[in-house]
Amino acid sequence: MTKHSHPPASLPPPWLVDSHVHIDDASFDGDRASVLACAAEAGVRLMVVPGIDAASWPRIHALCQRHAGLYPAYGLHPLFLAQHRPDHLQLLRTRLGDGSAVALGEIGLDFYVEALDRDLQQYYFEAQLAMAQDFELPVIVHARRAVEEVVLALRRFPGLRGVVHSFAGSAQQAAQLYEMGFMLGIGGPVTYPRARRLRRLVADMPIDFLLLETDAPDQPNAGHQGTRNEPVRMLETLQAIAELRDESPDLIARATTANACRLFGLRVSERT
Repeated sequence: MTKHSHPPASLPPPWLVDSHVHIDDASFDGDRASVLACAAEAGVRLMVVPGIDAASWPRIHALCQRHAGLYPAYGLHPLFLAQHRPDHLQLLRTRLGDGSAVALGEIGLDFYVEALDRDLQQYYFEAQLAMAQDFELPVIVHARRAVEEVVLALRRFPGLRGVVHSFAGSAQQAAQLYEMGFMLGIGGPVTYPRARRLRRLVADMPIDFLLLETDAPDQPNAGHQGTRNEPVRMLETLQAIAELRDESPDLIARATTANACRLFGLRVSERT
């Protein structure tokens, strides 16, 4: 599919998928149901909820059981390195064994925070990539100031698929990821005019590899700085991307929904 081709007509809007949202975060404890209802009314009806540490997995599992349209992913996030233990990898394997997860994540490398042990990050990242191969699950990858290192690691695990969430790398790095079958998660940062490199990349990238996300409660859109991000604001991101690409929001909505359903094995008519 080329940049301007049309995805299957069997996935009509208003169905949209927030491919990365931490709706389990405590900041939503007071109004989570209304936040989800507002998003659903606007068309954001399916959400992938990534785990960050072993303590988050039971909470995410219970949440996805209670709310239609939420799908769990489980992983050990590099920013929470101090909380991880080697035995958590076995706990993760057991958790994935129940078959409920649509992905393994959020995992990856973060070289922005200099105090994080890079060798230990690499250990957990590659152990989880190997596990994703074993379970034939897509991975949700965090790559902050570490896109090149993430690409090199992914090359050591051929056949993996997934998404690099909140992508902030170069067009050349993006092309390497496409070649391996990886998608790019694009959210609030693309709404900022100063994000020129990202906006150029999104304007030109093949639409087959584009996913929408919010990363709520983090990464609020332009105009919402300092506030809690919410899934409903993904519509602003959709509009911004449509304008950058000179394409209709309808086309972007259809394509990104099709992409997310293909990657995570979701169905638009399921549990909603």
